Amino acid sequence: MKAKNDAIYGAIAGDVIGSVYEFRGARFEPIQIFKDSCRFTDDTVLTIAVTDWITQAGSNLRDKLVQYARKYYNAGYGSHFARWVMRRDPQPYNSCGNGSAMRVSAVGCVAKSLEEALQLAEESAMPTHNHPEGIKGAQATAAAIFLAREGKTKEEIKAKLKELFQYNLDRSYDELYQEGYEFHVLCQNTVPEALICFFESESYEDCIRKVMLTNKDTDTAACIAGSVAAAYYSMPEDIKARLMDFIPKEFVSVVETVKD
Repeated sequence: MKAKNDAIYGAIAGDVIGSVYEFRGARFEPIQIFKDSCRFTDDTVLTIAVTDWITQAGSNLRDKLVQYARKYYNAGYGSHFARWVMRRDPQPYNSCGNGSAMRVSAVGCVAKSLEEALQLAEESAMPTHNHPEGIKGAQATAAAIFLAREGKTKEEIKAKLKELFQYNLDRSYDELYQEGYEFHVLCQNTVPEALICFFESESYEDCIRKVMLTNKDTDTAACIAGSVAAAYYSMPEDIKARLMDFIPKEFVSVVETVKD
């Protein structure tokens, strides 16, 4: 049975599972779901920040991002974001990186309409990722989560995303796999490829495995794809239970504020 916060847990699990393969990729050995050396990264920390913001009426997202990032400063932030966090008055820096898409899962969980999902996703991106592609990546991910939670088929989700965002979602997973296996950090690369892996997956775990074989930014790619897959399939209980060994209780408390 699907839970309202499945997409958030799906995002965090993708991040943790992918953390040990980042930069070098996951093609060099069989992918293991949760190695002992796995850890949560900036993807999880900022997902929690957005979740805390969206569930606390009147809170300020920029303040939440700064609060959590400073508390968990060794989580592996990108250089631009790391500098942004330490400024006295952090301002948007026009990023189109995939960070806006990896932290947006809570938006797709709480939105009551597609229009609200798009609006909140834009708001979630704006403190840092105010580039049109950064906003678009966040909106596409949140929209996919919302539509999956609404019970739409993969074909319906794909059609709506193509209509709204003009992403090329007609490539096959085999095409992605055969293309150069690189470290993609931009929304316009990561988000469509993560969605294609979801569309061609058979389960949450299958989606995670597929996406980590198409982008060497394994934690973030799996975080994005995992959020959509968990919203569609539901979050596997065994994976969710194992995830608890890798994240602080504080994070679980925040995610559990998103209730059915």
